[in-house]
Amino acid sequence: MRSAIAYSPKPGAFGRVGALAASVYLGSLAVAAFVYSNPLVLAALAAATVVAGLLCGAGRALKTSARWAAILGVFIVAVNAIASQRGDTVLVRGWELPVLGQLDVSGEALIEGGLLALRIGVVLGIFAIHSACVDPDRIMRLLRPLARHSAMTASLVTRLVPLAAADHARLREAAALRGPGAAAVGRAAIVRRLVAGSLDRAVDVAAALELRGYAHGAPRRSGSQRRSRHDWRFAAAGIAIVVVAASARIAGVGDFNAYPTTELDARMPTLALALALPVLAALPFAGLERAKSSSRASRERRG
Repeated sequence: MRSAIAYSPKPGAFGRVGALAASVYLGSLAVAAFVYSNPLVLAALAAATVVAGLLCGAGRALKTSARWAAILGVFIVAVNAIASQRGDTVLVRGWELPVLGQLDVSGEALIEGGLLALRIGVVLGIFAIHSACVDPDRIMRLLRPLARHSAMTASLVTRLVPLAAADHARLREAAALRGPGAAAVGRAAIVRRLVAGSLDRAVDVAAALELRGYAHGAPRRSGSQRRSRHDWRFAAAGIAIVVVAASARIAGVGDFNAYPTTELDARMPTLALALALPVLAALPFAGLERAKSSSRASRERRG
């Protein structure tokens, strides 16, 4: 069983794009998500992430990240509602605790927790797409001149995390197939087996790397990676997203304040920014199928 976030070659132009251009394109959406707290802009970034994931062929990775984000978002909203004792709109009068005092739940705290959950969901979706669509070996070759050991660590994490997710799915399926007469297997038992298997795999990976000579360092020269002719499209789109988002933020577009009362900037420039982000995310894919059809027709005419 292959994890949804495990890398597999994708058809289409994005599957042939270099690691640098793909990382710039996807990373620009994550940068914009950290820059803004306005719910309109964050919702637009979520839509842009969905558009990018579907066009890249990472629909399964998006579904998996959405499920993780929903579970994590519930905890974020609950914790923020309890931990943030600010806001004028008190919805629930809490308990009097000896050290912490009275714990209230305000509407502003719930709104801020929801926005934090939305931001984390966007970032999780972006990195799920990156994990499923960008070759970790290309990332390692890209980062090797800068930080050889960090590149190796990042490449191993990118490969082992999907394996751990697949192990969890197999363990859960095996526990469900044990029959009605068998004792129930709790989550703690599955987690223990998953951690034990991960530690065994880590030891095997370390031994394999030692035998292959990775302790002596990487080779001085590595083969050059052929660039795709579509690299400039995705790199330019990523740069455009960052420039547009940063320029609008500096100009005061998309302001948002949760406390003491919620203040939302919903003026025309903010709406224009929210509409522009999904368009910029989809722009690199525009015309690719037409160009592919034209190239195929020209090859058939030459043949």
